[in-house]
Amino acid sequence: MKKTLYEYEEVIKQLPIKDKYEKSELLIDDLLIEKNGNIEIYYAPHNDYLNSKAKIFIIGITPGFQQMSTAISTARKELELETDIEEIQYKCKVAGRFSGSLRKNIISMLDDIKLNEALSINSCSALFEDKDYLLHTVSLIPYPVFVKKQNYSGHTPKLLKSKFLMKYVYNNFIKELNDIENFKNILIIPLGRAVEEVLCKLSEEEIICEKQILKGFPHPSGANVNRITQLKENKGNLIRQIKKNIVL
Repeated sequence: MKKTLYEYEEVIKQLPIKDKYEKSELLIDDLLIEKNGNIEIYYAPHNDYLNSKAKIFIIGITPGFQQMSTAISTARKELELETDIEEIQYKCKVAGRFSGSLRKNIISMLDDIKLNEALSINSCSALFEDKDYLLHTVSLIPYPVFVKKQNYSGHTPKLLKSKFLMKYVYNNFIKELNDIENFKNILIIPLGRAVEEVLCKLSEEEIICEKQILKGFPHPSGANVNRITQLKENKGNLIRQIKKNIVL
């Protein structure tokens, strides 16, 4: 069963109202969902909201600490205002989805492979603004995951080989896919090779269709110094995949 803000409302209310938090403030027992060795999974309201009518799915591995901090900061402020929980969940998604430089890089890369043209919009920045009804951002693991208190990257341990982590893919992520209207018509954009590998496995298991996966899209993180080169090398193929998959 997916954890939601309804269960953590009182815990978050006890936090100070801030724009940003330190790890020592959020990586606490009251927000800890599960632990296995040096892997810890914590709650954040980043992935509570589901846009069931989305045409584009952008998929990461797990929210990082920056997204966790942004989502909890948003929730804390809105709880103080006594905003309705469902509205808070949406606001947390809007504020936290690939926040910071990651969002800027994603937009630039998607425009470069002409997704904006396929969607008949000026720029993919609109997907995070007035056209966000076309977009759903989600993580294979819906909650922030940390290994030795550092953001989990999908490699140590390798996600596909971790039964502990993969159960979240099967128990949470797949259920979310099934809640999307006309799921077979959406374009799935994995951020990086680790996400793509998991999606390809799900396609082998006939959970999703292989042709829906935008293969070869590099991880947009600034830490991926080869992302521009990789995008340039794969650009032609990525554009062709988009043209085949976009159904408005």
